[in-house]
Amino acid sequence: MSEKWDAYDKEFNIIDNMILERGQKIPKDVYHLVGEIIVKHIDGTYLLMQRDLRKHLGGMWELTAGGSALQGENSLECAIRELEEETGIKTTDLIELDRIVHEAHQSLYVEFLYVADCNKDIVKLQKDETIAYKWVTRDEILNMQDNMASSRALRMIIEQRF
Repeated sequence: MSEKWDAYDKEFNIIDNMILERGQKIPKDVYHLVGEIIVKHIDGTYLLMQRDLRKHLGGMWELTAGGSALQGENSLECAIRELEEETGIKTTDLIELDRIVHEAHQSLYVEFLYVADCNKDIVKLQKDETIAYKWVTRDEILNMQDNMASSRALRMIIEQRF
């Protein structure tokens, strides 16, 4: 069974009576919704996840957990689900940071921040998605940019937005 998504316009409004399907071409001027979550521990470190080697950008480190919103999900529901699936972290305490229109991917990104007050060993890897995780400082992130998947979240860290 393939993954189905709601269709959106550029202003983050759902387009009635249009459903998108993963792997199918998205029509012009139509977008799908993506939730991304940056996890920052109260000690100031950030959670990095390493992509499975078989995935696009395999082996690269990512500053976010996240993925496409399923049909019927809003960006917050998507982010909560994706965070739990990819890290094992369960929370509803997410702060929306930014909304980005990515024309080339026909995607609408909603960036969230989760400030974690937890044992750092609770992270669980998702089979076929991630192969490792680590908690790092902002300076360590800046030093490993060449080994990281580029993202708006990475730019926000570089710009010291939070």
